[in-house]
Amino acid sequence: MDAEIQNKKIELIQWLSTLDDELIIEKIMKLRKKEKTDWWNEVSKEEKASVQKGIEDADSGNLESQSEARKLYEKWL
Repeated sequence: MDAEIQNKKIELIQWLSTLDDELIIEKIMKLRKKEKTDWWNEVSKEEKASVQKGIEDADSGNLESQSEARKLYEKWL
């Protein structure tokens, strides 16, 4: 893991260990809970259908190479 990230984590742990503000602690707990939320539960029915179609296409061998996909979507990359 990147040393800079490790240092930031240690700094946060040290700060958190001295924190007495219950509001901030609750906000951090909510953030933690949100980060643990499964993204699948947060996407729309249309997005779920699109993912499912992609899985079905892959399972049936209906795939394009990475280079072909890059050509198709080059303007958005």
